[in-house]
Amino acid sequence: MKVNWNSKYTTIAVYSFIVAVLSTIFYLIASEVNLFKIQVSKYINTLQPIIIGFVMAYIFNFILEFFEEYLLDNILSKMKSRKLNRIIGIILTYLTVFLLLYLFLNFVLPQLLSSIIGLVNDIPDYFMAVNNKINDFTNELQIQEEYYEIILVKWNEFVDYILRFATNLIPKLGNLTKNILSSIWNIVLGVIVSIYLLLDKEKFKALSKKITISIFSEKNANRVMELVRRSDSIFGRFLSGKILDSLIIGILTFIILSIAKIPYATLVSFIIGITNIIPFFGPFIGAIPSFFIILFVSPIKALWFLIIILIIQQIDGNIIGPKILGDSLGISAFWILFSLLVAGKIFGFVGLVIGVPLFVFIYSIIKDIVEYRLNKKGLPKDTKEYY
Repeated sequence: MKVNWNSKYTTIAVYSFIVAVLSTIFYLIASEVNLFKIQVSKYINTLQPIIIGFVMAYIFNFILEFFEEYLLDNILSKMKSRKLNRIIGIILTYLTVFLLLYLFLNFVLPQLLSSIIGLVNDIPDYFMAVNNKINDFTNELQIQEEYYEIILVKWNEFVDYILRFATNLIPKLGNLTKNILSSIWNIVLGVIVSIYLLLDKEKFKALSKKITISIFSEKNANRVMELVRRSDSIFGRFLSGKILDSLIIGILTFIILSIAKIPYATLVSFIIGITNIIPFFGPFIGAIPSFFIILFVSPIKALWFLIIILIIQQIDGNIIGPKILGDSLGISAFWILFSLLVAGKIFGFVGLVIGVPLFVFIYSIIKDIVEYRLNKKGLPKDTKEYY
């Protein structure tokens, strides 16, 4: 007997079956979430070289495009071999990456480790000095004994927390270094994978397009490819711009702090540069621990540090950032905070980096759907019309 798939009840039955299957899968995952995480981790570990290679290829592609567009196409414009241009571009790209890595390992990392070790060793002396100053200050103010005990208890709790954090900091850095060294082989394989991806990136794009068109209808295939281009535009512009912007801010901060003779200039500049990748709230996240690091050495220089960072962030927000990143993200500060909290909770520091562009991408899809449905109903799309 032939089933009429276009009939109303058959369609409802098929949809009901799909919903039931998806609900069962969701229940099984939710009830065995730890087992599911273990299985996913196994697959991720197996595919780690591929994932590392894909991430490297995506980030390094911005450097490759720069060389191809501004250097090779002009110098080697008479050469007909496109593949030769690509090979030369890849060589220049990885030479640039290895040069930056060499400079970091030889000049930045030793000073960074020296600053961290010095800070950890000096923290007890700093707290002892601060504790004596607090005692002198409270004696001069003649604070009542019960209030003094409360202040003392809270201060001792804070000191214990900082000492535990400082004591565990070096072992954590050691474990991080160990994990990186244990993943050297995966990183080497990732480099090889990234070279192959960059060498034939047009072929892989064409293959992806071919598969998409074969699976979906023409309309849906065009929609999928449009979303891929949109995500590439959002993530590519954000990540490349933010990395370059943070590098400039880190170097600028180091130069100014060194001139002003602010203590732990290398460590503080590194913290400011890394946290600057986080949009909007990154400068505050980096400035707060940096302020306390400097405060233990010199309260006056800590205040100068805040003034310097405020000036640098104004320069970044009004001059450097707009020049590099172009237009704003197009969402309010509330949604930036929302995306950082959610993505940071789920993915950690990586979530803080990719959370905002990911939310912008999802936000743009929801906006398209809402505006399409409003347009079908003949209603205005501007939010101001609904005040």
